[in-house]
Amino acid sequence: MASADHTRDPCPWVILNDFGGAFAMGAVGGGLWYSIKGARNSPRGERFVGAISSMKARAPVTGGNFGIWGGMFSTFDCAIKGIRQKEDAYNAIASGFLTGGCLAARSGPRSALGSAIACGILLGVFEGVGVLMSRVFAETQRPPPLPAPMTGGQPTPSTPSL
Repeated sequence: MASADHTRDPCPWVILNDFGGAFAMGAVGGGLWYSIKGARNSPRGERFVGAISSMKARAPVTGGNFGIWGGMFSTFDCAIKGIRQKEDAYNAIASGFLTGGCLAARSGPRSALGSAIACGILLGVFEGVGVLMSRVFAETQRPPPLPAPMTGGQPTPSTPSL
């Protein structure tokens, strides 16, 4: 069982924070992506104008899509934390499952279930990698073992003799 993360804001505020962060990330990434795409698809001499117009048209849409995903995920995560009274990896996996299903609900139940499973698996992989990385870094943070004590005036085999 993981301990509570007291560095984060309480749940109503974390939803807004995650929505804004996801929107910003999507807008910046979308801006880069669509500026390159606009420049590549423009005629020679119009590349800068094409990059700017493509970026202005599509980057806010990408940012909005990211923001909706991040806000919905955070909302489900807070709701599941409130229901389960626990903070662990299963909350994120269930939140990803529910977010994927809700975002694909307009495509029908079959598509929604497929998207929910895909998002749940994706979040499961993220959480698994996070747990693995925390264990690896915890191993490197251990202090070195103490040297073995001397017994009977003779050094133990682990200590070098002079």
